[in-house]
Amino acid sequence: MPHVFINYRTGDGERTAALLDQELSRRFGEDRVFRASRSIAPGDAYPDALLTALRRSSVLLAVVGPDWTNFRSRLQDPDDWVRKEIEAAFECGLVVLPVLDGRKTDRLSKAALPPELARLADLQSVPFDSTHDTKAGVRRIGDLVAELVPELRDLSEPGEPSPTSTSVRNSIGDVSGTSVQAGDFRGDVGGTIVRSSSATVHTGSGSVYNHSRHVSGDRYISGTGTTYTEGDHHGDVHQQFEEPDRSRDDRR
Repeated sequence: MPHVFINYRTGDGERTAALLDQELSRRFGEDRVFRASRSIAPGDAYPDALLTALRRSSVLLAVVGPDWTNFRSRLQDPDDWVRKEIEAAFECGLVVLPVLDGRKTDRLSKAALPPELARLADLQSVPFDSTHDTKAGVRRIGDLVAELVPELRDLSEPGEPSPTSTSVRNSIGDVSGTSVQAGDFRGDVGGTIVRSSSATVHTGSGSVYNHSRHVSGDRYISGTGTTYTEGDHHGDVHQQFEEPDRSRDDRR
């Protein structure tokens, strides 16, 4: 749903209209800004598209170039779309903001306007010079639009910093039995316990490598039960689980 409607005359202000469309679309989203040459798809009925967009908008930017009032014969024509869009904006209660494009563009006078557009001359206008500090000019107009339409979300503002994540991601494969990851614990745990690891930990078949306190050099551990390593160590810890001695079972 558009919130900003850009009104302009082809051949007089269309470059500025395109600049405003580009900046406002970047700042608020393309779907929030309507400019006929971009927003109306080929084959669409433009009268319906124009009037529908106007009724859904909150503010109309009327780009007035240096020759805008020189199209007097066209402004006097009730079917002139620049005129019809502004009239419709007045009827719908939109905020109408004249944008005076160029240093040579003077404020509008009622004498140069048809009676239906006379109130346009009473509205506070915004000067815009596309030949000098264009970036500051479009930013200023964007700031005005943000004030006029508070519900517009400024997409250019950085998002809220996400809180530091306390989640842990592990990948375990080829594990037979139970794998448990927990905080502090007490008592005996059957299995392999890894605590305060800051590097890669491998569990399952094969070797188990972890940093361990009070350990230096190579260590070899064989058998079944619990292996507990914690803190920092230098060297390697190798754990190997062997098949039980079946001969002892046979003697029972």
